[in-house]
Amino acid sequence: MNSSLRDSKRLRAGETRPSGAASLIPPDLDALLVLLRHGQTQFIVDKRFQGAMEAPLTALGEEQASLAGRRMALPGAPPAVPIPESPPFAIVHSPLGRARRSTELAVEAMTAEGRSTPPLRSDAGFSEISQGVWEGLTDEEITAQFGDSLAKWRRWPTRFHAPGGETLEAASARASDALSTLLRAMAAGATPGTLDRHQVLGYEDAGPDLRRWSLIVGHGGIFRVVACLLLGLSMEHFWNFDFGLGAISVVEIRSGRAVMRALNLNPSLGVAAAAEVADSMRRDAGGAL
Repeated sequence: MNSSLRDSKRLRAGETRPSGAASLIPPDLDALLVLLRHGQTQFIVDKRFQGAMEAPLTALGEEQASLAGRRMALPGAPPAVPIPESPPFAIVHSPLGRARRSTELAVEAMTAEGRSTPPLRSDAGFSEISQGVWEGLTDEEITAQFGDSLAKWRRWPTRFHAPGGETLEAASARASDALSTLLRAMAAGATPGTLDRHQVLGYEDAGPDLRRWSLIVGHGGIFRVVACLLLGLSMEHFWNFDFGLGAISVVEIRSGRAVMRALNLNPSLGVAAAAEVADSMRRDAGGAL
């Protein structure tokens, strides 16, 4: 029996979804999702846990959002961002003020560069994971008062969470609903994709990229959930991802299969701001959202 016949016999009856394709992604969808984390906030400067609490952007945070918008408006300018030159299909943001303001600033920058944009849409599915009684407290205060639960959250996030906060199961359910709504809209009326083409960078077909792309502006914690959902990973992989402040990440969907194309593309902000970003990444690694 040849290998092709053996492979075909392994397929279950009616199976069409390729391996590695998450069930929430419409089959044959060719598209891109751009994830933009909000800019720096005063809570981050003060090293306080944010969660679902409101925290205003700093001047640096506003600059990060604006520069991210400019990069998306000029994706071909070096260093390139792997998104089409066309306007975004949809722009969706978390309802929290830091994400909403980051979206407004990014869109203003895109408009200033001549890029048209659709109306903005808020979706609570992309709000940050609630951190319960930890919200507003510093890392030192939480360690002193809730050291045991914080240690467990950092190690086993699917089994433990902040007292009074949101579980990853609940966050995953709402993020899945939000993603499904957006992806179904992107698939409606779009040209179906195919996996019968090169799957390795460098072999792409020449010509303009006509695929739809959408921008989601949100938070580091919920973007970890989004990444796991799109890549078909369990929430056990929550801490395997990290998203920088004002950074652009791109998930390409190839005929229903998600591929991480770019992670944490940061606008050039100079040495001082780079140090702020590095400090934020260290803070995130400590379990703060």
